[in-house]
Amino acid sequence: MKKKIYIAGAGGMLGEAFYRIFKSDYEIKCTDKDVNEQWLSFLDFRNFDAYKRDVEAFKPDYLFHLGAYTDLEYCELNLDDTYLTNTTSVENAVFIANRLNIPMLYISTAGIFDGTKDFYDDWDEPNPLGHYARSKYMGERYVRENATRYIICRAGWMMGGGPDKDKKFINKLIKQLADGKRNLHVVNDKDGTPTFTVDFAKNVKLLVEREYWGLYNMVCNGETSRYEVAEELVKILGLENETVLNEVPSSYFKDTYFAPRPPSERLINKKLELRSMNIMQDWRIALKQYIDNYYTDYLKENDIYLSKEHITI
Repeated sequence: MKKKIYIAGAGGMLGEAFYRIFKSDYEIKCTDKDVNEQWLSFLDFRNFDAYKRDVEAFKPDYLFHLGAYTDLEYCELNLDDTYLTNTTSVENAVFIANRLNIPMLYISTAGIFDGTKDFYDDWDEPNPLGHYARSKYMGERYVRENATRYIICRAGWMMGGGPDKDKKFINKLIKQLADGKRNLHVVNDKDGTPTFTVDFAKNVKLLVEREYWGLYNMVCNGETSRYEVAEELVKILGLENETVLNEVPSSYFKDTYFAPRPPSERLINKKLELRSMNIMQDWRIALKQYIDNYYTDYLKENDIYLSKEHITI
């Protein structure tokens, strides 16, 4: 008999990766308020009674709580919706998991730090700057203080899901390039660590199967910045000789991206390393795999052809 996992908030880029990695070895039920895949069913986890009924009916061995609002500007402008979605819904998940006596997974973020340090390990004390970060950190704290058994994984700059699900930095750059833009402005004052959703799901699977409960930083290996990621992306796409990347400060985009962001979100997977459980790849390798496996057809449709050999995952 396969063990069962209930995955709540699985309609985004991270849910796609978890479905991909866990579907063969587990019986899974994936839910979201946005039913955008055949393997999804409707559930708004902000509705405690509906969440509780649906999970209890499935009788899972694990509860994975993935979903959250991650648009920082939306979170700054919609506080009640943000805390209802990112914080109180996590309390719902903790109550349900404890009631069923099963472990739960919660996804936290590197954004909970204030960026005054260059790097953050698993034991550094968070100091969230904006409402997105605060809502996520309050969720993290509730899990740590109240869940019986849990895994909390802090992700960095997420990349995954491809053209339809990726709403982050990589997809925004690719869409500009696909539209024919070859003169791009990229901030030069933000450091962080990319996190490939597929690698992330694989590392979570390893922790779950070893029953290594607790809090873990979980990002790709290697240090970088927004500008360096953009440089590497245009190289992968074979556009480095025809694309101009203009370095600009974050204030250049202050009207669009007005939510506070830390200057450094670089995480170190210290606990994973100490437990010999760090299977996260270097961010450059992960970025190449992501583009090859999720964007090849989209890029061809827009007359961009990858020049390097294909990598499969």
